[in-house]
Amino acid sequence: MAVRIQEADFDIGAEIETLTEGNKRIGGLAVFVGLVREMHVRDGLHRERIDALTLEHYPGMTEKALEEIEAEANRRWPLETTLIVHRYGRLGAGDRIVLVAVGSPHREAAFEACEFLVDWLKTKAPFWKLEDTPAGEKWVGADARDDTAAARWNRKV
Repeated sequence: MAVRIQEADFDIGAEIETLTEGNKRIGGLAVFVGLVREMHVRDGLHRERIDALTLEHYPGMTEKALEEIEAEANRRWPLETTLIVHRYGRLGAGDRIVLVAVGSPHREAAFEACEFLVDWLKTKAPFWKLEDTPAGEKWVGADARDDTAAARWNRKV
C-alpha cells in the first residue's frame, strides 16, 4: 500500500513491477493512468485548448487525505496491494498526472476499488488545478458529472 505525491514523472511499467513483485495472491490488477488533455471538455464538447495545467497541493495534508481513502478502499474490498502516484507542478498536454493501481485476488474487486479511488481523487482530493489557455489562466472548478459518478460510493459497506 503506497501513496506518493511527486513532481517527477513516473514509469508505469516499473511501478507495476514493483507493486506486484513476489505477490502470487494477485489475480487481477486494475490500472488507471490520467493524462493532461489538450482540450478542456464542457458539456461533452471540446471547448478550449489547454497549453498546460499546474497542480498545487498542501504537503502533508494531501498525503494524509490520500492515505485515508486508500485505507477505505482496503476496508471495502479484499485487496492485496494499492498504489496512488499523483503529480504536482506544471504539466503539459499529454503528460501523466496520476497512476492508480489496485491488485486483488479477484478482478471485480480490483476494478471496483480502482474506480472508487479514481472517482474520489477527481472529486475530493485536495489538489488545485490552474489551466493555462490562449485566453489566459483560470482555476478549474468542480464538475457535476464527477460528483454524480462519485456519489454511488457513499454507501456503507
